[in-house]
Amino acid sequence: MSKRCFYEVLQVTRTVEFEEIKRSYRKLAVKHHPDKNPGDSEAEARFREIAEAYDILGDPEKRAAYDRYGHAAFQNGMGGGGGNHDPFDLFREMFGASGGGGGIFDHFFGGGNGAQDGRGSDLRYDLKITLEEAFNGCEKEIELRKLDGCSACDGSGGAKGAKVSTCSMCRGRGQVVASRGFFQVAQPCPQCHGAGRTIDKPCRTCGGEGRHEKSSRVKLNIPAGIDEGSRLRSSGGGEAGTRGAGSGDLYVVIHLKEHAIFTRDGSDLHCRMPIPFVTAALGGEIEVPTLSGPVKMKIPAGTQGGSEFRVRGHGMPRLQSHAKGDLHVKIEVEVPTRLNGEQKQALENFAALCGEENTPIHRSFTERLKSLFAD
Repeated sequence: MSKRCFYEVLQVTRTVEFEEIKRSYRKLAVKHHPDKNPGDSEAEARFREIAEAYDILGDPEKRAAYDRYGHAAFQNGMGGGGGNHDPFDLFREMFGASGGGGGIFDHFFGGGNGAQDGRGSDLRYDLKITLEEAFNGCEKEIELRKLDGCSACDGSGGAKGAKVSTCSMCRGRGQVVASRGFFQVAQPCPQCHGAGRTIDKPCRTCGGEGRHEKSSRVKLNIPAGIDEGSRLRSSGGGEAGTRGAGSGDLYVVIHLKEHAIFTRDGSDLHCRMPIPFVTAALGGEIEVPTLSGPVKMKIPAGTQGGSEFRVRGHGMPRLQSHAKGDLHVKIEVEVPTRLNGEQKQALENFAALCGEENTPIHRSFTERLKSLFAD
């Protein structure tokens, strides 16, 4: 059975911004989640279809490939990454839920366990890099303040010799369940704060939480070819969990600084190149800047301003590939602004020698004007 258009699956148009795609995914994923539709195989298939569509359209590079090639971009190894994801992992990542089979729906329907409830929060960090760093790839070290494991109690939350007991209120579950209309909502236990156990002598440094705020440094490897809006995940780089529970993850969102010469479009680069009037008229060879050094490019005689040339293989590297995009060079013909008498005379002589065969664009425009105003 052929796949439906991913934009149709997420009920959005091709021109919408990412935020609209994300909103639509959230709404549809909650509606068709298997935990909300137990035993409904059609709802589960729909949920997987929605997750696959968001996996592609929620990523700038994958979306660009899909817009250009459709589903074929993710078949036979093209474009990379299509279809090999767990829709439940994507759902948990989107809604910020932690492990377990049902993610956020564990809280709605009373599932989950005390150990998972103390998991640290995921964090987001926005990192700006230069286009050159994105071109070559680089290593970055970022510093952030976050909740890390307490070194005084090794994250246990208890002072030396402290006694640990099962919480009498939640009986070790770490949660208490309250009815909220149609739903039963599980909330962290107010007595043990979701840990499922109590400590008679809390650690003085962290107050019994097993974590406290401090500055941390994280090293990141930035792959060559990374694009604006791409996310890097540092597993366990988020906040530490309470009393030894698992740490959250750190998501680093990449932003590219504006470049003085180049603009980027996927794996292609664009730039404007001024050339002298004489070179445009007579042709010649010019040096064009690239991110890997200048290269020679031939200019044909009679090149007009606005003409665009492609320098193959001098764009951005493609992720997980040895291939590169292209550099598109748009020509700007530079007209002299200050002429002495001798230069003016030379140009006037040149103009007198030029016939209509040397101004085809002007001649074509004049003919269109005549036809426009003809009776």
